Amino acid sequence: MLEEILGLIKEHEDWRGKNCLNLIPSENIMSPLVRSILSSDLGNRYTSIDKFYKGTKFIDEIEKYGEKIAKEVFEVEIADLRPLSGHIANWIFLSIFTKPNDKIMCLSTENGGYPGIWEGGLATLLKLKPIGFPFSKERMNILIDDAIEIILKEKPKAIIFGASFFLFPHPIKEIAKIAKEIDSIIAYDGSHVLGLIAGKEFQEPIKEGAYVLYGSTHKTFFGPQGGIILANKEYGEIIKEKISPTFIDNAHWNRIAALTLALIEMKEFGKNYAKQVIKNAYTLAKALSEYGIPIKCAKYGFTKSHQVILDYEDYNKKIEIAKKLEEANIIVDHGIRLGTSEITRRGMKENEMEKIAEFIKRILIDKEEIKKVKEEVIKFVQNFQNIEYCFKI
Repeated sequence: MLEEILGLIKEHEDWRGKNCLNLIPSENIMSPLVRSILSSDLGNRYTSIDKFYKGTKFIDEIEKYGEKIAKEVFEVEIADLRPLSGHIANWIFLSIFTKPNDKIMCLSTENGGYPGIWEGGLATLLKLKPIGFPFSKERMNILIDDAIEIILKEKPKAIIFGASFFLFPHPIKEIAKIAKEIDSIIAYDGSHVLGLIAGKEFQEPIKEGAYVLYGSTHKTFFGPQGGIILANKEYGEIIKEKISPTFIDNAHWNRIAALTLALIEMKEFGKNYAKQVIKNAYTLAKALSEYGIPIKCAKYGFTKSHQVILDYEDYNKKIEIAKKLEEANIIVDHGIRLGTSEITRRGMKENEMEKIAEFIKRILIDKEEIKKVKEEVIKFVQNFQNIEYCFKI
């Protein structure tokens, strides 16, 4: 049994960690230092707000320090590192600020919204009535005038920006003014773009009118898997008071310590990292498009985020493409979203994006033997085994 589990882990790490091009936009890679903290003694310990446990003086200081750094990185008044995921951060926000039968406005799943807050997700669990933002699939963004009209008519209690398929900044400023007039609470689920926001290269949701910013810490943000909530005082203090014990008891303090170090890395290296992520996404999209592979929003500059979306409508075709790419050690999802966060952190830049586009073209356009492309992919990634935009040890 021991050999079996250790063997499976080694096989996974050799394959995904050393021999694959990881293009899933909802994943990233931690630095060696951040990763090492996850296996520290903190992973065995508890602390609590009511000081029930003794021996927590260093754990408590770590959490305070993490919050301090988060507030500096995101330029907010309140930060909370306890949510265990972006989904739980959504749940906390909606549970605190809405009640059954309230209307909420967000992107529908049909338009690339996060399924976790739509029908069948938290909206159903909390008995909320979701209203979809009017959306242009051509431009992959919210239709501002139509959204304002619906907001004035429906008066949603909460308006949540953010998406799973996320190419361009959302029009917060334009919509926030109207939303505030009817006392809607404005949130921004930054799960996919949190690292770009931290690097000041996408948009600044709180400054643009959102009351609360939250999301996952392991997509464009390069921390451990988990969540974070950031806010101004008016709403942030309400959230901090109600998180424990209703939503979170043990917040996994090894994760919080690792996230704190990732925040320090982001403060030091985040701007250059975020800028390169976006450059890489644009270069990859442009190269693929020039090869004849259909890319979303070609007329509008392809992307301003970490994502590139291949423009195929047929779902079975998407599954087929993802399977072929996986056989060549190029890892994507069934949405055929290509993400540049992890490969950027491995040190890849524009020249490498053109090479990756060539690999994909050889599989999808040239119908070349996949085994041959796979061998070249493995050889290619061997040159990018170190993690960049982090402290060296």
